[in-house]
Amino acid sequence: MGPVTEKNPFAAFGLPGRPGSDAFWAAARTPVSVPADGGWRTLFLWRGSEAESGSGPVLDFESWSPPVPLRRWDGTDCWYAEVRMPARLRVTYRVVVGDAAVADPFNPVGAGADRSVAATPDAPAQPHWPALGADDVLPLPRARVRWSSDRLGGRRTVRVHPAGGGGPLVLLLDGDDWLHLHPAVTAFDAAVAAGDMPPVTLVFLPAKDRGTEFACRPELWEAVRDELLPLVADSGVPADPERLVVAGQSLGGLSALYAALEFPELVSRVACQSGSFWWAPGAEGSPDPLGGAPGGAVAERLRRGVDLSGLRCAFDVGEHEHAMLPHCELTEKLTERAGATVRVSRSASGHDRAGWRHALLRDVAWALD
Repeated sequence: MGPVTEKNPFAAFGLPGRPGSDAFWAAARTPVSVPADGGWRTLFLWRGSEAESGSGPVLDFESWSPPVPLRRWDGTDCWYAEVRMPARLRVTYRVVVGDAAVADPFNPVGAGADRSVAATPDAPAQPHWPALGADDVLPLPRARVRWSSDRLGGRRTVRVHPAGGGGPLVLLLDGDDWLHLHPAVTAFDAAVAAGDMPPVTLVFLPAKDRGTEFACRPELWEAVRDELLPLVADSGVPADPERLVVAGQSLGGLSALYAALEFPELVSRVACQSGSFWWAPGAEGSPDPLGGAPGGAVAERLRRGVDLSGLRCAFDVGEHEHAMLPHCELTEKLTERAGATVRVSRSASGHDRAGWRHALLRDVAWALD
């Protein structure tokens, strides 16, 4: 940055006027990026007094970067950070001010009530996903089933949505995220209307205890088979249970592939984004969960031998998830070696739903092709 006497230190980012002036705040829209060293230099802004901000606001990124503190400009109400970003990145973040975490008020693209999404100018487009702000209300499917599970314990509400009138079942693990953070209902409806996928019936499966339910254990999939799917069949929503796609991310991606390995009569189509294939018994509690043997428990299972000739599996992982790549790459190879039809891609993201959104639509459509 230039000296504090500079009248327009952010001119390179296209912002007019002196920081803190009325003209400056009237034009403020961030994040905004300029090229730098093969990547991007990205400006973030916050408006507030020192008393309101305490020790100063902090940018809290979903996975790609440690927190980044914002600095105050020359005693004004303008706080800023210039963040170096690599080429091709889409990332979720929020602004932490004192004890509160809020969406970026200068960014029109939100992810739920308290998160925003930043994308570098070279990040690929994500067709069918609308740009919704933090105050926008996401649509909820009208159909729902009340699931009291004997195997899993507890009660949960499972929403069901027939996109394009309904069709093959698409089971979305971590379903509440796709209801309340990212508008999957709207995106799938748009993809079906555009002819980019056939009509489908979405089943939004919420998780109560991800670490337990999505581990390599049979209880979840026994409960889905014996309890949930009959409830969906009785819901009155048009659906084809014979063509089931399981879509999962992170631990959900691990669980989706585990289901295909151990319940092939139930799961033969998988869309997996950033699967947690580092997982092995006890790994979550270790100082370095990703530091174990590549591929974890799933790779060990695949090496023991399994016929996956009936499986159609799409793998995607963020190109900036460097610690995840060895685990995912080995699992991809072993799955294909076991006979599955495999598709492999890399998203312009870290470990982040903002980057998984396009792969979710694309890979569900491919699994049904």
